[in-house]
Amino acid sequence: MGQQAAEQQNDKILNGVNVSRLLSTIEAIKGDATIAKFKFRARNRWINGGHNRTTITDFYGAKQDLSHDKPFELDEDEHTLLLGEDIGPNPVEYLLTGLVGCLTSSLVYHAAARGIEIRGIESRLEGDVDLRGFLGLSKDVKVGYENIRVYFKIDADVSEEEKEELIRMAQKYSPVFNTVANPTPVSVKLDK
Repeated sequence: MGQQAAEQQNDKILNGVNVSRLLSTIEAIKGDATIAKFKFRARNRWINGGHNRTTITDFYGAKQDLSHDKPFELDEDEHTLLLGEDIGPNPVEYLLTGLVGCLTSSLVYHAAARGIEIRGIESRLEGDVDLRGFLGLSKDVKVGYENIRVYFKIDADVSEEEKEELIRMAQKYSPVFNTVANPTPVSVKLDK
């Protein structure tokens, strides 16, 4: 048996997270902060009306360019009520998906690092948008979500207080939550 196979055999897995590798990654980053610098990429192409398609193939991380095993293609569209063909979720629904996916992953990884076994997590989200902002009908109406609410159910042998702490940790360490909840500089330019 090779050294790598022996190490993998001794790895601690909790909640589907390789905690041994997580802890060794943390130690490696403590020794070289450049390992932690990531750049995620996406390309988008308009198809028709509200329909457009995003393709995700690669990213930069751990000091190297990496490719996904296969490209991910995500269709965005609008419901027929919003003049689309309902080919895919609309962009604000994708935002909810990214938010809850990141919160959930953050919760699971931090629970695993703390040795907390999670049997299940379910969540539901609601977000309020007033179309008068998007349509330019009122300067007093926000363009985008006015409020987003996330509700978690966590199945684990821990107290309600510990579940609340896991939710607070998820918020503290979720990149998407922090991008949405805190102002983040975004530049939008013509690609020449």
